[in-house]
Amino acid sequence: MSTREKIIVGMSGGVDSSVAALLLKRAGYDVVGLFMKNWEDDDDDAYCSTRQDLIDCAAVADVIGIELEAVNFAAEYKERVFSAFLSEYQAGRTPNPDVLCNAEIKFRAFLDHATALGAGRIATGHYAGVRRVDAGVGESGAGVRRVNAGVGESGAGVRPVDAGVGAGRFELLKAADRSKDQSYFLHRLSQAQLASAMFPLALLQKTEVRRIAREAGLPVHAKKDSTGICFIGERPFREFLNRYLPHTPGPIRSAEGRVIGEHVGLAFYTLGQRKGIGIGGVKGGGSEGEAWYVAGKDMEKNELVVVSGHDHPLLLKRVLRAADLSWVSGGAPDAAPAYAAKTRYRQADAPCRIGRLEDDLLELVFEQPQWAITPGQSAVLYQGEVCLGGGVIQ
Repeated sequence: MSTREKIIVGMSGGVDSSVAALLLKRAGYDVVGLFMKNWEDDDDDAYCSTRQDLIDCAAVADVIGIELEAVNFAAEYKERVFSAFLSEYQAGRTPNPDVLCNAEIKFRAFLDHATALGAGRIATGHYAGVRRVDAGVGESGAGVRRVNAGVGESGAGVRPVDAGVGAGRFELLKAADRSKDQSYFLHRLSQAQLASAMFPLALLQKTEVRRIAREAGLPVHAKKDSTGICFIGERPFREFLNRYLPHTPGPIRSAEGRVIGEHVGLAFYTLGQRKGIGIGGVKGGGSEGEAWYVAGKDMEKNELVVVSGHDHPLLLKRVLRAADLSWVSGGAPDAAPAYAAKTRYRQADAPCRIGRLEDDLLELVFEQPQWAITPGQSAVLYQGEVCLGGGVIQ
């Protein structure tokens, strides 16, 4: 490249974003790492790894030979993500803050900052892919070109001629490593955000990513993956909510109407929950020894409804309705074809069809009953490897 394109890589201190930066540097881009600090409330807490993550980022940047900048988005995070998170829990729903974090922070505040630094595009260590469908594509699919789909060890696969924002539509694709695919969390991105994004790990397996990191001498090659919610980290979840949500105890009743205990507040439970309900010693209404599961919340009566047995009918539903729709594909899908959907991350694609689609209401009808469809979680629609978008389960 005669004039190297500047790419800002979001770096978290983990192996995925580190390898993303490494591969782009090898491909000849002018790479700058950006460490985002999104949470400040417990900066010295045992569960918060921000300080160590920044140290790890700096060590990786030194090995790769790139600049590293740190930026604080904590104010934006509280306003755009955390406030919505708390209001959803107070309403009895179970939100997925990582979905909102990607749309509002990692691909909005981050992208705005990258633009101010003189970069046209950003990259992350997400396991997902992007494909541009050029304007005027015929039925044969001519003109479909995969972009940013994956960078090989040598950097092959990143082609600047394909990657610029131009005419056409962009598609969000599943990653080659289906066990790590994160397209579910990215379904609320806009076409403009998707057009500006690069996902260098799209064609790589996680084992390859760790091998590349190890062979390159990156100090994070064996670092454990983070499993906590984006701002909560690894701390016990109920302990965290205790700080922010009021406790309004009420009755726990069975599906048959029998009061069998007391809950600590409806916000602290989610559909399908088995552990931590507090009624372990109460005999169930089904087969001997069957566990209790949360099956519903009556907000008006402040009652938690539980059932005995994993496959109780109240936990199985074939139809869901979602609102607050967002179509990363650029437009609402056709109601005719068969699709697949996920009602939670790490769930296998479930065949379904669109029963109803209006301005801000999507009804999905599944071939098989789905277990513990949870209000507040995202229902994400797919057509093959393409993520179309989705909405919030009502």
